[in-house]
Amino acid sequence: MRKEINDTFKKVFGEKENCRTFFSPGRVNLIGEHTDYNGGNVFPCALSFGTYGVISLRDDKIVRMYSSNFEDLGVIEFNLDDIKYEKSHDWVNYPKGVIDVMKKHGYDINKGFDVAIYGNIPNGAGLSSSASLELLMAVMMDKLFGLNIDRVDLVKFSQEAENKFVGVNCGIMDQFAIGMGKENNAILLDCNTLKYNYCPVELKNEILVIANTNKRRGLADSKYNERRSECEKALEELKTKLSINSLGELSIEEFENNKDLIDSEIRIKRAKHAVYENQRTLMAKEALEKNDLITFGKLMNESHISLRDDYEVTGIELDTLVELAWNHEATIGARMTGAGFGGCTVALINKDSVEDFIEKVGQGYKEKIGYEASFYIANIGDGTREI
Repeated sequence: MRKEINDTFKKVFGEKENCRTFFSPGRVNLIGEHTDYNGGNVFPCALSFGTYGVISLRDDKIVRMYSSNFEDLGVIEFNLDDIKYEKSHDWVNYPKGVIDVMKKHGYDINKGFDVAIYGNIPNGAGLSSSASLELLMAVMMDKLFGLNIDRVDLVKFSQEAENKFVGVNCGIMDQFAIGMGKENNAILLDCNTLKYNYCPVELKNEILVIANTNKRRGLADSKYNERRSECEKALEELKTKLSINSLGELSIEEFENNKDLIDSEIRIKRAKHAVYENQRTLMAKEALEKNDLITFGKLMNESHISLRDDYEVTGIELDTLVELAWNHEATIGARMTGAGFGGCTVALINKDSVEDFIEKVGQGYKEKIGYEASFYIANIGDGTREI
C-alpha cells in the first residue's frame, strides 16, 4: 500500500523531495454501544486497515489535496490564510477543519503542502473513515511542523473539527480509538472523563470478522436522538430518589432496586440497556485480562440481544447477520457495532473456519435480505503514525 500511495503522489504532484508517509487506522467498538452519552464506558480498538497519506511541504501557503477514493473531484486547493467550510470541497473539509482548529489553538501552521490520500476503510460502514482522516491530518501537522502536541489533545482537536467545522455532533470515541490505538489491545474508555486503560486482546487461533450490512442508514440519526432523550428522561425520574448524574453510575443491583421510579416500560428498557451494557464493558475487560474469550464472546452476544430487545436499534439486516453468525460453529461471539439500523456487525471466530464462515453467513444473508453483505478480516493495530 505504501508504494501505491507514493506512486499516486508522484503521478498527481510530480517528484518532490522530503515526502513523508503516514497511516491512520479505522476503528471498531468491541462492546459498549450507546453507553457513551449515558455516562458509561466504551471498548474500541484500532484496526489494521485505514487511511494512508503522503505529504510534502511547499514554500507558499497553498494546500493541494488529492484522494484516490474521490478521483472525480481531482485536486482540491485552498490557502492557509483563508480556511472556511466549502460544500464543493467535500472530503477535504475534514482535514481542513483540523488545520483550522489547530491554528485557532495557537499552533503555527505557516507553510502549505501537497498531500495524496488513499483509504481502504469501506465508506459508510461505520468504521470511522472521517475520524481516521482527521487524525491523519492532525499527526501530519504535528510531525511536519515539530509542534510536539500531546496525543490526547490531537484527539480532542480532531473531534472539535468534526463538531464545529464540519457540523457533525459526534462523541470522542472514534478519534480516541484511532489516535490512541495500540496493537493487540482494546481501550476501555470513559467518554466523560477520558480516563482509559489498555486491555490485551490475545487472539492466537481466533480472528475478528467485520460484516457490513450494506444498508443505507436512514433511521439512525432520528432514532439516536429519540433514544438519547428517553434515557435523559429516565435519568431525571431516577434522580427523584438517587443522587446520580448519569445512568453509567448505577450498578445492575441499584438499577433493579430503583427502576420502578421510571414511569414507562419503554424508558425502563432503554435505561436497562445503558446500565447493563456499561457493566458488560467492565466484565469484558476482566474476561480479556484472564484471556477468557468464551466469556467475552457471551458478553458480545448479550450486548446484541440487549440492543435488539431493550434499545431496539438493530433491524432485520443486523439481526440476520448476527443470528447467522451465532448459528455457525466457528463463532465465539457476535454483535452489531455502531449506532445501529444498518452498518456493521463484529464477530469473534476461530480463524481456521474463516472462509467457511464468510461463505455461509454471506449466502444466508443474501437469501434472506436480497443483496450481499461485505466481509473484512480485522487485526487490532496501532494508532495513527508515520510509516
